[in-house]
Order: sequence, then C-alpha cells, then structure tokens
Amino acid sequence: MPLYLGIDLGTSGCRALALTEAGEIAAQAEHPLPAPEREGARVEQDPALWWRALGAALHALAQHTSLRDVAALAVDGTSGTLLVCNAYGAPLAPALMYNDARSVCEADYIAEVAPPESGAHGRSSALAKLMHLQAGLGPRARYALPPASWLAFKLGARLGVCDEHNCLKLGYDVIARRWPDWLDRLGIRRELLPEVVGPGADIGQVSEQACAEFGFAPGTRIRAGATDSTAAFIATGAHLPGEAVTSLGSTLVMKVLSEHPVFAPRYGVYSHRLGKLWLAGAGSNSGGAVLQHYFSADAMQTLSTLLQPDRPTGLDYYPLLVPGERFPVNDPTLAPRLEPRPADDTQFFQGMLEGMASIEHQAYQRLAGLGAPYPVSIRSVGGGAKNKAWTKIRARLLQAPLLTPSHDEAAYGAALLARDGSTCNKSTST
Repeated sequence: MPLYLGIDLGTSGCRALALTEAGEIAAQAEHPLPAPEREGARVEQDPALWWRALGAALHALAQHTSLRDVAALAVDGTSGTLLVCNAYGAPLAPALMYNDARSVCEADYIAEVAPPESGAHGRSSALAKLMHLQAGLGPRARYALPPASWLAFKLGARLGVCDEHNCLKLGYDVIARRWPDWLDRLGIRRELLPEVVGPGADIGQVSEQACAEFGFAPGTRIRAGATDSTAAFIATGAHLPGEAVTSLGSTLVMKVLSEHPVFAPRYGVYSHRLGKLWLAGAGSNSGGAVLQHYFSADAMQTLSTLLQPDRPTGLDYYPLLVPGERFPVNDPTLAPRLEPRPADDTQFFQGMLEGMASIEHQAYQRLAGLGAPYPVSIRSVGGGAKNKAWTKIRARLLQAPLLTPSHDEAAYGAALLARDGSTCNKSTST
C-alpha cells in the first residue's frame, strides 16, 4: 500500500506525517528545534539544525511505518526565511529567519521600486534579506532558497528549484509567473534566484544516500511543497470560492479562497495561486499571545467554562500586547484597548474574546471590500479553535457557518501535495 509523506519545518520543530491513498494518517513523528539565535533585530539559525531535525523525525517515523512504502514526498516551510548556498548546496552563512528585521534600508529601497501588489515589501521580506546579504556573498554564492527547497534538495530534489508560494516574498510575480524586470533596478543577481514551479510539481527523486540512510525505495518522487500556512490551509479541506480558514493561534490569521487575486500591501494582504483559485489573506497582531499575557493556560481553561457567550459584555476591546496593528486596521501606533477592566476575570476574559471575534469579523469585511468574497463558511485551526464558548461568540458576529476542518496540520497538507501533485486543491469552479 503506497504512502505519501509530508514534511513540515516550523519554528519549533520538524514534523513528518505519512498518509495513505485514502487520506488516513498511517504514522507521524516530530523532532524539536532549538530557538533561533537573537540579538536585537538579528534572528538567525544554522540550516544544519533543520537537516538534523528532519533526519531525527524520519528515523522516528520509521519506527512506526516502513518508509520504503513512501511513493512521494513534499516539504513545506516557513515563508520569508532565507539561506544562501553555493553551487553544491552548502550554506554560506546562517539562515536569516522570517522575523529577522535588520533590512531597514533595503526595505525602503524596495518600497520605492516594487509595485504595490508585490509580496516583497517589508523589512522582513526574503528579498530585503537577500539585498542585505548580497554585498558580502562573493562569487561562490549560487542560490537563495527558503528552507523547504533546501531540505527537498538534501533529500534528492534538483538544487535551485522553489515553489511559487515560497517565492512570493522574494519578489516573484505570481500573476505573470516570472521574475519581474524591476528586480534589476535593485541590483539583484539573477543567478541567485531559483527556478520557480507550482506546488506539487515533480522536482526529482530521493537520492541513493537518502534511501540508504532513511529506508526510502529507489525512485521515490519528490514534489514541490508550499509555505507552512498554505499547507495548513490545504489540510483543512477548504477548496471552493468563499471557503475561509481562521488560525486562532498566537496571532489571528484570516484567509479566504477567491476567484481573483487580492493584494493590499498596506494591510499585509497578498494572494497565493491555489489551483484555479487564489488564497487571499493577512494577519492581525491580536491573538492568543495577548490572552497568555493576562492568564495562565489553567486559568483560561477554568474561565472558559464560566463564559456566557449569549450575553455580550458590552466591552469594546481591541486586544494587543503593544501598540501597532497591521490588519484589518493599518496603524503602527494603534494602542491596545483593554479598559475598563471589570473586577470579574470572567467578564474581562470574555470581553477579550469578543474583541478578537470583532477583529476577525472586520478582517473578513476588509478582504471583501478589497475584492475577495465574504466567507460562505469558516474552518478554525489553532489552539483557540477548541474553545466552544469562543466559537459561539464568533458565530454570532461572523454570520457564517463555522465548520470543523478535516485536518489542521501543515504536514498533512504537504502529504496531500505529495499524493496529488499539481492537482492538489484544484477547484472544479470555472
């Protein structure tokens, strides 16, 4: 019975998940990663740690299922993280992580040159990182790659190939499906830019060395992955226009399938091509991290049983940890609004949840105003999706069916890409 392997490289670890032809999970395993090195705006990590974590996850997975049964695999990873390697795939420096924010001058230059719809805007974009690194790279530098592409190469894929989702923040034009001419005005070395393919495209087969080390069968196919957030979206089962997914994690992220691409950099809104549709979305700075600042996990669990979702508190909160919001309001000075604070912690907790539900509602209204459809249904992922009282609060405001996702792990979505190839998540809509 053939299996399909999805590999997800996240910030905290590497996950591997084996899927049957019928979509059932045969086995899964994970291995943690140490936190990236931080110093001010610098956030870096040694790519060798990714490879070790992947190897450990695969060896752990092999304890539960035979990797020789894997017919194809795909790797997803964090968008915006960038490493530069030589012509043989050896990294020339530590990888700049997605939240490395040193590229201030480079981001300003990009803002002057790049069209507003480009995903390359912002000091943490992969293109800004490449510009920051480029001057000191020297002639040995050959490829600028995201983690997913580099790990796929380490397993045997062609070096220098990247899925178009992970290339968005490197400046790739997802509409014209090519590297744009304005990159030349920035002095970008064209030879550093990867060959771009669609998610699920065939990019090689597992190498003899990887077969020997992990137990794969010769001829095991490697398919292009996606960003971790796109893979997680695919895992939910959403695939029709208007179907949306909200991630209720440390931050709130709202995404909806649209028949047309939507770009609004001032709000951090961009779109990924997904089959015949476009996945449009953006994230708020509000979310679970604010709740964790005020309440422990045990306290939130207890308070959740005391909530009265059918009786709104009337508190008009905009929960933030620090001033500044990106979406659905673009205001770097927006102050947290958490006053007045009731003496009753249950009321305070419910007021915060109501405030976040209001932000989610405003976000989907904003996306609709920019040209995306208002959700016909919403699937919820992340830790907050388990809170039944919060779900009732959200349902009242959103006025859209809240559906249970098929799955919510990025590794599952990557496994679907491995199984279905470039047909994964294609809509029958015209």
